[in-house]
Amino acid sequence: MGATMAGAGAPAERPRGALCLGLLLLVLLRCGSAQPPGPCPAPCECSEAAETVKCANGNLTEVPPDLPPSVRRLSLSGTRLGRLPAGALAAPRLAQLRALDLSRSHLLAVEAGALAALPGLRQLDLSGNPLASLSPRAFGEAGSPLEELALRGALRGHGVLRSLAALLQAGALRNLSRLELADNGLLLLPAGMFASLPGLRYLDLSNNSLVDLRNVSFRGLRRLQSLDLSDNSLSVLRNGTLAQFRSLPALRRIGLGRNAWVCDCAIEDLVSWLKESDQVEGKEALKCSYPEKMLGKALLKINSSDLNCSVPLDLPSQLQTSYVFLGIVLALIGAIFLLVLYLNRKGIKKWMHNIRDACRDHMEGYHYRYEINADPRLTNLSSNSDV
Repeated sequence: MGATMAGAGAPAERPRGALCLGLLLLVLLRCGSAQPPGPCPAPCECSEAAETVKCANGNLTEVPPDLPPSVRRLSLSGTRLGRLPAGALAAPRLAQLRALDLSRSHLLAVEAGALAALPGLRQLDLSGNPLASLSPRAFGEAGSPLEELALRGALRGHGVLRSLAALLQAGALRNLSRLELADNGLLLLPAGMFASLPGLRYLDLSNNSLVDLRNVSFRGLRRLQSLDLSDNSLSVLRNGTLAQFRSLPALRRIGLGRNAWVCDCAIEDLVSWLKESDQVEGKEALKCSYPEKMLGKALLKINSSDLNCSVPLDLPSQLQTSYVFLGIVLALIGAIFLLVLYLNRKGIKKWMHNIRDACRDHMEGYHYRYEINADPRLTNLSSNSDV
């Protein structure tokens, strides 16, 4: 019986041994086929099996051509690239690249196709560059899987801002979840700039000079969670903008600190919204900047009696009334002028005849002198008479 059991156990152990042998062979094959990390370029520092490469060399003027193929995080911050042409970052050798830091690299231009062949790119930092040109086709025609884009202090020219708006509106960055546009001195944003960013969660517009948001649409940003508008020049938020904020289901944090709020009748809607909303971060610290009598007063403590808004402020109606009054005044002045001309028509007619006669006498004198000068006989006669 024992022999029988031993004979039955032998076939069960054979498959297990074969399975272990197969797994061992598979591991050996994978190890043999794995690419070893390539050599680190001379001006760079590589770490963690060449997955992180830093090339913070102030004399570097182009992307090193011999980067290891295993690099996942590449930093070229502090270099002097100047421009990023098409093909500077090619996919065959950077197929695994996920994070690219080009901040403060003196970039003036990002050309068409410069960032197109990076299938794994998720994070891109272009902050601190004096960008003069940003091609709307920098990520190619098919778009990019990019999720985070930082452009802090890199959009000083209005042309670059328009190019960025065209890039975003074209849908090349539909996967973007974080967009940083702080420190750019922006006054106004192009209409529909964020319309093609359905996955955007974090939008940073702080430390600019934004004066108005009426042409900015946030309605398509259904996943937006955080919007930073602090350190701008906003004086009021209109009903249309407030309605957009209410319509965004995921929006939980809005930064409005350090803006120049004008506490007149136009701010009533903003004050009402602040009192009922829990979206604004630190709303207790928001204070009036103008007029002088309201300086330093907290927006949450403003009442209608403080603003003296018993009579609704209807600026378009006031302007229309002013234009009508100005037209009446000008018409009255014109009528008086025509009346004066009519009453003095005889004197004016005599005066015009006198001017005509004086001009005629003057012209006849010129004509007489011309005839004397043109006739040589009269000239000689005039000379002899003088003698």
